[in-house]
Amino acid sequence: MEKRKLGFWEIWNMSFGFLGIQFGFALQGGFMSRIFQTLGAESHDIPGLWIAAPLTGLIVQPIIGYLSDNTWSTRFGRRKPYFLIGAILSSFALFFVPYSSTLWIAAGFLWILDASINISMEPFRALVADKLPDSQRSYGFVLQTLIIGIGTWIASNLPWLVNKMGFEDTAAPGVIPEYVKIAFGIGALVFLISILYTILTTKEYPPKDLEAFKSQKKENTFFKDLFQSLRLMPSTMKKLGVIQFFSWFAFFTMWSMATPALTEHIFNAPAPNKEAFNFAIAGQQEAFDAANKLFQTASDKVGSAMGLYGLSSMAFALFLTFYAAKRSVNRKYVHMFSLVAGGLGFLLMGVIKDQSMLNVCFLLIGLSWGSILSMPYAMLSSSVDENKMGMMMGLFNMFIVIPQIIAALGGVNSLSRLFGETAIAPMLLAGSSLVLAGISNFLITEERVIKG
Repeated sequence: MEKRKLGFWEIWNMSFGFLGIQFGFALQGGFMSRIFQTLGAESHDIPGLWIAAPLTGLIVQPIIGYLSDNTWSTRFGRRKPYFLIGAILSSFALFFVPYSSTLWIAAGFLWILDASINISMEPFRALVADKLPDSQRSYGFVLQTLIIGIGTWIASNLPWLVNKMGFEDTAAPGVIPEYVKIAFGIGALVFLISILYTILTTKEYPPKDLEAFKSQKKENTFFKDLFQSLRLMPSTMKKLGVIQFFSWFAFFTMWSMATPALTEHIFNAPAPNKEAFNFAIAGQQEAFDAANKLFQTASDKVGSAMGLYGLSSMAFALFLTFYAAKRSVNRKYVHMFSLVAGGLGFLLMGVIKDQSMLNVCFLLIGLSWGSILSMPYAMLSSSVDENKMGMMMGLFNMFIVIPQIIAALGGVNSLSRLFGETAIAPMLLAGSSLVLAGISNFLITEERVIKG
């Protein structure tokens, strides 16, 4: 069946669920380290506490890709059942994670949250390739990125907004402030509603040959399909994997370390260590509360600044949406420019000391984020078998989660020392990694992949 070109609102509707997915990712990325620190984690412990996130992606995404490739229901479709399951689980985890009373509970909720987000997210990538002809793939992934940018910006500023509405920003030692809990609750609701919107407004194409699909489904097994897909992985996918490795190492470093790095380096307000205070001595509780308030306020400012990378990725995606609607996009050079710009944003953090310049840094980083969420997937979708799109998108996720696992298992802590022992060193590592990702685009040479 020949795929027809879709209009703006049709693509918008099928991508709208990403608003909720990004609410989950932005709240997780912007505030989990803060929750860990509030519960007593030291800065050097944080990357290890984050390891649950990439590990779940490594396991979950290929499985969900395989299952959605081999699912078809005239009532529920192919990808939509997985959207809904992931949304329900993610909303549950988002609501409860800020109520964690200990580090191990918070780490456990992070595990559940990331696994659930991955259940929803992987089929969304495959849905674009399912529904759109090759000539609209760049347009479709860029429009997804526009919605992701909107979600990132709003969600990153939610705790600040709720705080401004009058909710308490102070709490007892080891307790998450009330306004953070409310922000996560709002995020849970938005996640579920936005996924339901896509499910109710989007129809999926049936397999081209339903009988052949049913026959193939009987013959397929997960491991057979997995090993066949690994063996037949196109060279373009491997080259994109190099770019993805450096890109996602950089962003994992940012998500896990931006709060401890920037609260100390820019705002001189590191998280207070409870062990350094003797609460039996008069004045020590007040001193802790004052230091904690400074840290929470600085964390809000870092979260708001991080929200700007969602805003600039949204503006970048909006520009590309208008451009890609009428013309082909040189995916290779757009991606190269964007990654290098983001790398410079991270590197500038080493020489700045004020909020306004921090905002500029995150605006540059947003160009990278906007491109990372669209260009690699557009290039990949032009180089793989459409019947295996879910599995291949799931396997492509290996190049996202493996660098994050390496980062969590000591990569961030050990490599950051190359840039000194200061709090800002991890951000300099992230910048260098993004620049390497940009240069790696020279590996991509296939014309069809570059132009779309």
